[in-house]
Amino acid sequence: MNGADTPLAGTTVVELSHVLAGPICGLMLANLGARVIKVERPPKGDGQRWDVAEEDRLGTDSASFFTLNRGKDGRMLDLKSEPDRAALWALIDEADVVVENYRAGVLDRLGFGYADIAARKPDIVYCSVSGFGRTGPWAERGGFDLIAQAMSGLMSFTGIEGDERPVKCGPPVTDIMAGVLAAMGVLAALNRRARTGQGDHVETSLLEAGVMLTYLQSALTLASDVTPAPMGTAHPLYSPYECYRCADGWIALGTANEANWRRLLEALGAAEIADDPRFATTPLRVTNRHALTAALTERFGADGRDAWVAKLATAGVPCGPVLTIPEMVQHPQVLARDMIVEAEHAELGRAQTVGFPVKFAGSDTPDLKPSPMRPAQ
Repeated sequence: MNGADTPLAGTTVVELSHVLAGPICGLMLANLGARVIKVERPPKGDGQRWDVAEEDRLGTDSASFFTLNRGKDGRMLDLKSEPDRAALWALIDEADVVVENYRAGVLDRLGFGYADIAARKPDIVYCSVSGFGRTGPWAERGGFDLIAQAMSGLMSFTGIEGDERPVKCGPPVTDIMAGVLAAMGVLAALNRRARTGQGDHVETSLLEAGVMLTYLQSALTLASDVTPAPMGTAHPLYSPYECYRCADGWIALGTANEANWRRLLEALGAAEIADDPRFATTPLRVTNRHALTAALTERFGADGRDAWVAKLATAGVPCGPVLTIPEMVQHPQVLARDMIVEAEHAELGRAQTVGFPVKFAGSDTPDLKPSPMRPAQ
């Protein structure tokens, strides 16, 4: 429904951002009901529209642009042109939030940095997303997800056990997480402004988002000076807690406590595993993980993935199938949670996209407007 009681109803955001992290921040705010005005640079606009692989095409723009920018209004403004600068100031004068992910110093030189806008509008919430943050020896450098994943340590423990080659997480996790963290910061600053009347400069970076994702592995290092290494899908503290090959696919199994371990043994009818002293406790199962994995893989290979998921779920064992993206977008639980939805597309009418992952019982949900077409100057 497109009701007036969305969480951010009445909030206006000017989004001066491109490609991924900044637009994801704007997307989060738009999905909460804010009016987000995306300002792009002429003549082509956001590179995510056009500088993409052919399989990403959806109409004249890209599927990824549509996914990241649905629900936003659009303007094409040249910030070096006086008429367009005046048009941007008119937008900012009516805005509550400005989101930007330009390289450090660019907007300051153009007269749209935080100090410039706050001097004119002290209650503005100004959010900057960058590769490495606005302070420190790397503040001036441009950053990308691949580099942030490398520097945060994520690549050092992602991948196949025993393989020393660095492996990135499949999705651009630092870009996505930085956008979500930026939106969280904006919400906090808006809450403070409601109490004090004062705006703020909120900022985060891809590097900080990546470091945050190492909570567990960094805790191990800081507590005991261990250097985490790749473990495939396994867990450093629990076993069995990884993926196992079945007759026709893979299953993800989570038995992170003794009760689930006992339920698993009962469902498998695996007396020989239950009686093996190597697997008597969680620490022993972690120490002897390779032997346990071999024993469980032999069991799981006797039946298909979906059959095992059904049997283990009936026994109360946390588990799930390892799905491809085509399988995921059709899974009944994903669909029941409105994570694959249809949204208006300016050229195609309706198109499928990924839904918003937060639900509210007492707030309206805004309709998903089309992503902005390349607007005329």
